[in-house]
Amino acid sequence: MKQLLLICAATLMLGGCVSAPPKPDSPHFAPVRPPAMQAPREVTGSIFNAATSNSLYSDGRAHRVGDIITIVLQESTSSSKSNKTTVDKSNSQTLGSPTVLGIQPTVFGKPLSVSSGDTTTAFDGEGKSDMSNSLDGNITVTVHEVMPNGLMVVKGEKWLTLNQGDEYIRVSGMIRPQDISTSNTVYSTQLADARITYSGSGALNDSNSMGWLSKFFIGPLWPF
Repeated sequence: MKQLLLICAATLMLGGCVSAPPKPDSPHFAPVRPPAMQAPREVTGSIFNAATSNSLYSDGRAHRVGDIITIVLQESTSSSKSNKTTVDKSNSQTLGSPTVLGIQPTVFGKPLSVSSGDTTTAFDGEGKSDMSNSLDGNITVTVHEVMPNGLMVVKGEKWLTLNQGDEYIRVSGMIRPQDISTSNTVYSTQLADARITYSGSGALNDSNSMGWLSKFFIGPLWPF
């Protein structure tokens, strides 16, 4: 009975470690609205509003809170690492026959001596890791904050609902106004403090994910 209770408790603990799938409409990536604009004073009968006006020489690039900008995703990473460790140690100890009052004690006529014999310890380990990732695409985000030095904090997410699940892209970071092209786009490699997440949920994503029980058997908690 105790063993059954222990198994049930371990199952509940491992089940609680399973993270919940992400959901759309995260407040952290939600678009922001520009500050409320006051109606212009019609002193001369003009409807001009300096808050929404654009100069004849402006290019339409994002520069205010609430403006949208397109991030061109061009991420590519590749890494390779290998190591090998070899340790070999041997030891041999022998304790000679002691003397007591100048006389060597004997056991059944043989001198008393102790020998630990030969001990050998060896370890040979080798590891290798290769990783390559690539992400291409576009995502349009909004300007959440314009810092005093001109940098703009941008955030946004894109969700695609497919017939077997959802896929999403989340992007956040800081950009310089001079990095924005005339088409109001900027490359993801020009994002400072970038946070880019591409994942999914649903049947296809679950089929490629390892279950919690399998993670337990190959994890550090499994003693064998």
